Amino acid sequence: MTNSKMNPKVDEFLSKAKKWKAEYEKLRNIVLDCELTEEFKWMHPCYTFEKKNIVLIHGFKEYCALLFHKGVLIKDVHGILIQQTENVQAARQIRFTNVEEIVEMENILKTYIYEAIEVEKTGLEVNFKKNTEFIIPEELQNKFDENSALKTAFEALTPGRQRAYILYFSGPKQSKTRQSRVEKCIQKILNGKGLND
Repeated sequence: MTNSKMNPKVDEFLSKAKKWKAEYEKLRNIVLDCELTEEFKWMHPCYTFEKKNIVLIHGFKEYCALLFHKGVLIKDVHGILIQQTENVQAARQIRFTNVEEIVEMENILKTYIYEAIEVEKTGLEVNFKKNTEFIIPEELQNKFDENSALKTAFEALTPGRQRAYILYFSGPKQSKTRQSRVEKCIQKILNGKGLND
């Protein structure tokens, strides 16, 4: 591993890490051994191959993880890849709670990283679900029925924005809460804005 490949922003991230510092450093060394370019994206160390995202190192309260951006395309022969939530389509994580776990798995991790690089080299793509495969919540459908301009404006949004709204509206268990969320977002949708715009 050469120091020239190390990104100063990742150095800064590691120096400020209160939790998982040793784990992050070990993961960083393993990933850099795989000849990837170290970058800093989404506030985390991210490793790329020919400008394509391969893996990201991140931490949570209960664990830290190596996230494979197209993990769903990797043959998970050891059964260690985890889908973070049911709505995550492409990415998969390998989770750790201590440095020893990472050390024990070093060779396996490198095998998975090299396979993730091959996925990019061969140009494999994830087949994402179409928004039509996501169920439009009844509360949103009712508003579409009342207001055709709203339906037209929603359909004009990018697929990612549509999906974000559908997931946001579908989240609450109670219909009243779902309805309230739809009501609050009507003007944003009519203005062609996404949920987080």
